[in-house]
Amino acid sequence: MRSARKTRGGKLAVCGIRTSWNTIGDGEFFCEECGGDRNYRRRTGRRRFAVLGVPLLPRGCTGPVVECAACHTHFGTEVLERPTTGRFSAMLRDAVHTVALAVLAAGGTASREVLDRAVRAVRSAGYADCTAVQLVDLVEALEADTGRFMPEINPEGALLAIEIHEAVAPLTPHLEPAGREALLLQAARIALADGGYSPAEQEVLGTVGTALGLRPEDVLRLLASARTVS
Repeated sequence: MRSARKTRGGKLAVCGIRTSWNTIGDGEFFCEECGGDRNYRRRTGRRRFAVLGVPLLPRGCTGPVVECAACHTHFGTEVLERPTTGRFSAMLRDAVHTVALAVLAAGGTASREVLDRAVRAVRSAGYADCTAVQLVDLVEALEADTGRFMPEINPEGALLAIEIHEAVAPLTPHLEPAGREALLLQAARIALADGGYSPAEQEVLGTVGTALGLRPEDVLRLLASARTVS
């Protein structure tokens, strides 16, 4: 180990503060500096006043910080709140799948056009092997399992609304406004594939808009625009 460090001008630094880092955890995160998923180390540090590179007097603690294992940049721990690229893709895939099922459940699965539109949406989100038969089976299984679409058991569709929020709300903070609108428009076009909106479809789409953090007036605007955008 060097007895002292050099300054930028090449002179020897006689004294300064040195930090001794201790790793207390690790994992994977999205590194803003690298621009992709990387491993990280969660670290805390002890600062000491050093003379000629020799640590002498304690100067308190620092951290915790998140250190990228690739570029070694330090970040605040709030960076871990952002999902990795892989996690984000999974969240988006599950949200699209759940919303498509909700629209099908509200409007029915009799229309081939609606099913085809839903299949395309789900496949584009990452479920490449999705089929119309699978979606129909899932809708029927949900109805049989919970009775969520049976008025005498669940008159207000509360269970369906909960599932929509559970799938969509965690994704919402990580979507740009345009991405939130695109998700609702996609759902609206599924509902419109066989004509206009039914009251049940409008209710579901309103729930999706709420989960996406969209204002009611923006939801109405987007549902109207979906009628004219292919």
